[in-house]
Amino acid sequence: MSTATPTTETRETGELAPVRTESLAELLVSRERPPRPNALRTSLTFGWRAMLKIKHVPEQLFDVTAFPIMMVLMYTYLFGGALAGSPREYIQYLLPGILVMSVTMITMYTGLAVNIDIEKGVFDRFRSLPIWRPSTMVGYLLGDALRYTIASIVMLTVGLIMGFRPDGGFSGVVAGVALLIVFCFAFSWVWTMLGLLLRTEKAVMSVSMMVLFPLTFLSDIFVRPETMPGWLQAFVNNNPVTHVASAVRDLMAGSWPGGEIAWSLGWAGLFVAVFGPVTMRLYNRK
Repeated sequence: MSTATPTTETRETGELAPVRTESLAELLVSRERPPRPNALRTSLTFGWRAMLKIKHVPEQLFDVTAFPIMMVLMYTYLFGGALAGSPREYIQYLLPGILVMSVTMITMYTGLAVNIDIEKGVFDRFRSLPIWRPSTMVGYLLGDALRYTIASIVMLTVGLIMGFRPDGGFSGVVAGVALLIVFCFAFSWVWTMLGLLLRTEKAVMSVSMMVLFPLTFLSDIFVRPETMPGWLQAFVNNNPVTHVASAVRDLMAGSWPGGEIAWSLGWAGLFVAVFGPVTMRLYNRK
């Protein structure tokens, strides 16, 4: 039994000529494959995915808008008169610290997002892609960096309305916020590790709060360490949140606290160096 060869009529002679057909496999082999995306491109893609999630679920912005406003109003008018004589005087010291506190506390949502995606099975698809492995985690952190920026802008706007006046001007405020975002980006690697390690979303939140509350409240965010007992000062003065809050406060006040900036960046580098490899090891084995 013979098979007919596909033909087509030529325009010049009107005669039938054989048509060359290629299988799908031949087409795939003969054509060049698209270049593999680099680490920066894939990280930005996953960062854009995180922002799209905020777009479709805008309720996620509640913790970076309503919560910071509530914190500024509550602590300023509740403790301002007792600690500094008036709320207007107290907010000059409080606002940079409460900014650090609010942004640091919302870093835990990175671990929650990771844990939720694991439960949905999304990570199984990510691991099958020919991409730079850490880009998935870096994308989460890049998306959260936008949340940190929004929270900072909201709190600074409310503070300016309430009477906060940074002597460092615009450049000092930008420098302080940039340092805070760098620190929180690094600190978020702790929560990505917990998001991969713990089984449920509630477990991630519970452990995160157990770590965040001592770090934020046992610091110089609300009062100066000199007013505390000596044994407590030892912890407060070596607390990474204290170093960041002091650096942000001094930058916004117009000075250059080289020592506190070095401590803040040193803690940030330590978090990435320790928890980054652990996170990726868990991610590859999850």
